[in-house]
Amino acid sequence: MNSLRNYVIVTGAYWSFMLTDGALRMLVLLFFHQLGYSPVELASLFLLYEFFGIITNLVGGWLAHRFGLKSTLIAGLILQSGAILMLSFLDATWALAVPFVMAAQALSGIAKDLTKMSSKTAVKFLIPEDESSKLFSWVAVLTGSKNAIKGAGFFLGAFLLDFCGFESGLQIMAGAIALVLVTSLILLPREIGKAKDKKKLKSIFSQSRDINILSLTRVFLFGARDIWFVVGVPIFMTTVMKWSFTQVGSFMAVWVILYGIIQTLTPKLVQKRTAGQKPDGRLAVELAVLLCVIMGIMALCIYKDFHPETSLLVGLYIFGILFAINSSIHSFLILDYADQGKTAINVGFYYMANAVGRLVGTLLSGLLFQVGGLLGCLTGSAVFLLITALISLKLPLAEHKKNNPDLKTNSSPS
Repeated sequence: MNSLRNYVIVTGAYWSFMLTDGALRMLVLLFFHQLGYSPVELASLFLLYEFFGIITNLVGGWLAHRFGLKSTLIAGLILQSGAILMLSFLDATWALAVPFVMAAQALSGIAKDLTKMSSKTAVKFLIPEDESSKLFSWVAVLTGSKNAIKGAGFFLGAFLLDFCGFESGLQIMAGAIALVLVTSLILLPREIGKAKDKKKLKSIFSQSRDINILSLTRVFLFGARDIWFVVGVPIFMTTVMKWSFTQVGSFMAVWVILYGIIQTLTPKLVQKRTAGQKPDGRLAVELAVLLCVIMGIMALCIYKDFHPETSLLVGLYIFGILFAINSSIHSFLILDYADQGKTAINVGFYYMANAVGRLVGTLLSGLLFQVGGLLGCLTGSAVFLLITALISLKLPLAEHKKNNPDLKTNSSPS
């Protein structure tokens, strides 16, 4: 009963954070696009957000291991409310407006990855070690619902910009996240995820082979998504398709909500394919190949001018379904591979790789869109997905582990 209660508290805190995270991204992107910023300049606004996500994930897992997951979760909520309030004082006419926004986004990036690492790691401690099927389901629900909420945040951000304005919208969000912060501080137990042994900081670089491979696939998988997601598609919709801010935000919201729903349903969707067993590397490879094919078809349709708008919208929804399943399987695999004694460190390292992919994807989204338009973004994404599939071939298979009982994928080198 306590495990379920704590799971609900952690999930609720994570939901509220991701709602404001999605809204903040859409507010900043559309507000500065309205001011006439170029695609590269728009991408630059998010670079420190992603860069500090790398640092946070690398160190955050170690901090959670030493001080407990409640401490890192609360720190993330505090930083997010501070970043949002900071942005609410922005004057776009300032000479240093862009560095100011980048600094606020840096705080938000730290906050996002502290919160995400804390929430996802906490699930590992709420499930008995031998119940991998329940772990898969709980992780899928947490991950999927988070992305559905973030999708709602995209709509919320565009809506607030249209009807409340930049400053007022941010102040509303800051008040909401502060309320969740106080609630989590009071209700969440202090000891969750706090380790008895105190590992040294250098232990963050001591990962198993399987975790290293999975982390590398994560770099290219999420780089492939953000190459088109951050700048390319939203700006294409406003400039070429002539959509309003609310229309763009609504599309992005529906896409991410669908993505989240599919993640939640992943255990059922892959049940027949996995014959009731937990997923392994083979399924990750198959999904990466399908994603590459879908992205390649979209790029070809844009290149041939074959109903480009319809092809894009339909293609992105198909892509989102497959990407959601693959991402959910990855989220399960990292916890399955993780060593119970250093789960926070393993998960932090893995999401550090995720942040690296997002950083590279964000930078390329602006550069490729400015140089090659939407076609450049889609082509770059297809290349990253091909690399993802090739790396995924090195992930362990269930049969491989069955035939080699001495192989322990969740062990860490000494």
